[in-house]
Amino acid sequence: MQADDAHYLKRTVKTGSIDVHPTEKALVVHYEVEATILGEKSGALHEERKCQKIIKLRSLDVHTDVSALARKVVEECELIHPSKLAEVEHLLFYLQNRKKPGNKKEKKEKKLVKPRELTPFEGMEIDEEANINKVDDYVELLYEDIPEKIRGSTLILHLARNPDNLEELLHNETALGALARVLREDWKQSVELATTIVYVFFCFSSFSQFHGLITHYRIGALCMNIIEHELKKYDVWQEELQKKRNAYDDDPDNQSLKREHEKALKKYHGHLVKQEQLLRVGLYLLLNLSEDTRTELKMRNKNIVHLLVKTLERENEELLVLVVSFLKKLSIYLENKNDMAEVDTIEKLARLVPCDHDDLLNVTLRLLLNLSFDTSLRSKMVQVGLLPKLTALLGNETHKQIAMCILYHISVDDRFKSMFAYTDCIPQLMQMLFEHDEERIDTELISFCINLAANKRNAQLMCKGNGLKMLMKRALKFKDPLLMKMIRNISQHDDPIKELFIDYMGDLAAQIGPEEEEELVIECLGTLANLTLPDLNWELLLKEYNLVPYLKDHLKPGSAEDDLILEVVILIGTVSMDNSCAAMLAKSGIIPTLIDLLNAQQEDDEFVCQIIYVFYQMVFRQATRDVIVKDTQVPAYLIDLMHDKNVEIRKVCDNTLDIIAEYDEEWAKKIQSEKFRWHNSQWLEMMESRQMDDAEPYLYGDEPDPLEQPDLFYSTDGMMASEQGLDFYSEFHTQNGDTEDEHDFNAVNGSDGRPPTAYGFRPDEQFYQEHGSTR
Repeated sequence: MQADDAHYLKRTVKTGSIDVHPTEKALVVHYEVEATILGEKSGALHEERKCQKIIKLRSLDVHTDVSALARKVVEECELIHPSKLAEVEHLLFYLQNRKKPGNKKEKKEKKLVKPRELTPFEGMEIDEEANINKVDDYVELLYEDIPEKIRGSTLILHLARNPDNLEELLHNETALGALARVLREDWKQSVELATTIVYVFFCFSSFSQFHGLITHYRIGALCMNIIEHELKKYDVWQEELQKKRNAYDDDPDNQSLKREHEKALKKYHGHLVKQEQLLRVGLYLLLNLSEDTRTELKMRNKNIVHLLVKTLERENEELLVLVVSFLKKLSIYLENKNDMAEVDTIEKLARLVPCDHDDLLNVTLRLLLNLSFDTSLRSKMVQVGLLPKLTALLGNETHKQIAMCILYHISVDDRFKSMFAYTDCIPQLMQMLFEHDEERIDTELISFCINLAANKRNAQLMCKGNGLKMLMKRALKFKDPLLMKMIRNISQHDDPIKELFIDYMGDLAAQIGPEEEEELVIECLGTLANLTLPDLNWELLLKEYNLVPYLKDHLKPGSAEDDLILEVVILIGTVSMDNSCAAMLAKSGIIPTLIDLLNAQQEDDEFVCQIIYVFYQMVFRQATRDVIVKDTQVPAYLIDLMHDKNVEIRKVCDNTLDIIAEYDEEWAKKIQSEKFRWHNSQWLEMMESRQMDDAEPYLYGDEPDPLEQPDLFYSTDGMMASEQGLDFYSEFHTQNGDTEDEHDFNAVNGSDGRPPTAYGFRPDEQFYQEHGSTR
C-alpha cells in the first residue's frame, strides 16, 4: 500500500524538540506521527513514524529582528507550541551569531568529502525518482539478475545520498543485509554493481555514528579485497595492451594489427574509467573509517599503504587527490611512514610536483613535508630531483610556505647544503628578506637562511653585490637576533668572506653592552670571534668600545647565561692572537677570572677546551707567557687536565704544556715527572692484573719462584728497569699517540707562523666547528 493511497482512520501528531540545522540557516523541528490506517482487507493497522520538519530562514542575517522573526515562525508552524517562543528566539539568536566556516585555505586543509560531492556515476541516471516508501520494492530487485540488481541498488543509492533518509535506512536491516550479501557475492561480476553498493555504504561512512553498521557487515575488509583485485586487473590490462602495442610497432604497416591495437586501447580506457570510479568510492569509504585508529591499524596490517602507493601511478586527478590525502593521514604514524619508505613513494610523488591541479599539488607537498622528517626519505627527495622543483615553487604564493618548510628540512643535512647553490634558491630568499615588511622575519624563512649560510658557496652568493651590507643594515636596524645568527654563520667562512666584515667590526662591537638584548649580544660576540684574520687592530676596538670591563664582568660564573659567557671566552681566545691585546687582557686580571670559571665549569668540556685555548694563546706569546707561568696556577691546572677523558682537551693541554716546558725548566721537570707517574700507574695496574691471572693456577699448588719475575718498577730517574717494562712503555706510548722524542716547539706552529688550535689547525672556524662550539 503506497502512502498516497492510505486511508487514515486516526492520526495523532506529537511535537518533540527543536534544534538548529548543523550547516544551514534553518530550524529542525522533530515530531512523531501515530496513525491508524485502513488496510487492504479493511483491517486497522497501527503505525508510528519519527519525522522532522526543516524551517529554512533565508532572510536571517545580522540585521534581522530576532524577536519578530521568532513570533512569525511560531505563528506559521503548527508543530511549534506558542509556549516555546522563548526557545525559538534563543535558537534564532544562536544562528544569527554562528560563525561561518573557515577561509578557503582552511577548507582545503580540512575538507571532508560529503556524499553529494562524490559523483562517480555521470551518465548513469535512472528514469524514476526514488521514494523512501518503496525501499522494499527496491530490495526485491536485488534478488534478480545483474541489471535489476544495479537498478535496485541505484535507487537505494539515490535515497542514501540524502542524509535525512539514512536513519530510516539504518533501521531497515533487510535492505542493508541484502546489499551487503549482493556485494559479497557478485562484486566480481559487475564493476557498476560493486561501485553502486559501495557508494551506498560510503554515504553511511560520512557520519561517524554509522561506522558500527559498516563494521557489522564487514564492508571495510571487503573493500580492501576489491581494491587489491582491481589493481591486479589493471596490471593485466597494461600487459595485454603493451603486447598489442609491441606487435603493432614491429609491423606498423599491418592495418589489422593497428585496428586491434586501437580497439584494445579504447576498451582499456572504458574499463579504466569504471575501475577508477570504484577505486575512488572504495578508498573514500576506507578513509572515513580510518578515523578510528584501531580500524586504521587493521588496514595497515592488510597492506593499505602498498595499495595506495600502487594507485599513485594513475592519471585521474580526483583519484590522486584522494590517494595522496589518505597517505598524508597515514604518514603521521611511524609504522606507516616506514611502510612508505620501503616502496617507491617518493619517486611516484615526485612526478606530481609541479602539476596544474592546485589541490593535488597542495596535498602532495603536505605529504612530502610529513615524510621529510625522515633522514633517508629526505635523501631520496634529493636523489629524485625534487630540490630544483621545490625551489621553483618559492615563487608561487599558494605553495611557497609548504615548499620552504620541506627545503628547510633538506637544508638541515650538511650533505645537501651545497646543492642549493646550483639553483635559484639563494637569490629568491635574499629578495624575500629585503622585501619583508614586518620587523621580525617569518620563522620558516630566516631558519632556512641560517642553515644555508653554514655553507661557504651559499654564503658567497648571499654576500654578492650589496648582500652583506643590506643584511647588516636590516639586522642592526631591527635588532633581529635571528638575522644576526645568519650573519654570524656567514662570518665563519674563510677569505674572502671574512674580509668583508672588517668594515662592520665597529657596528658589531657597538651592540655589545648590558642594555642590549642578550640574544643579539651573543650573536654579535660570535660574529666578532669568527674574524680570525691577521693584522686586525683588536686593541683599538677593545679600547674604543670599552669592551674589556664588559668581557671581564661576564666571565664570572653566574654573571649571565652560559651561552653568553662561552661566547665571551671564545672572543677572548680570538683577540688574544694579537700580542698587544693579549698583554692588555693579562694586565686587566682576566686570567684569575678564567681560572675561577674553569673551576665552576669543569664538567662542561666545551667551556674547559675554550678556556685552555685562551691559555694556549697567551703562553705562545712572550708578552703574556711569564704572567701565565710565574704568576698564576695555570700550569698546575693544565697538568691536572693532561689525562682528561676528552681527547681534544688533552691535545690542547699537551700543546700548551710543551710550550711551557720549552721555556721553564722547573715546570718541565714537573711535567715530565707527571707523565712518568701517569704511565707507571697505568703500567703497574696492568701488570698487577696479569699477576692475578698468572697466580690462579697456583692457588692450590706450588707458587712460582719470585726470582724468575722481572722487575716491574721504574727507577727514580725515569728509566725502566726491565726489558718487559720497556716493551710495555713503548707499546703504551704508541697506543696513546705519543712519541718518545720531545715535542718540537716549531711543530706546533702553523704554516703561517701562527699557533694552531687544540685540534692541530690554525685558530680558525674549523677548530670551533669540530669541537662542537656554536661558532
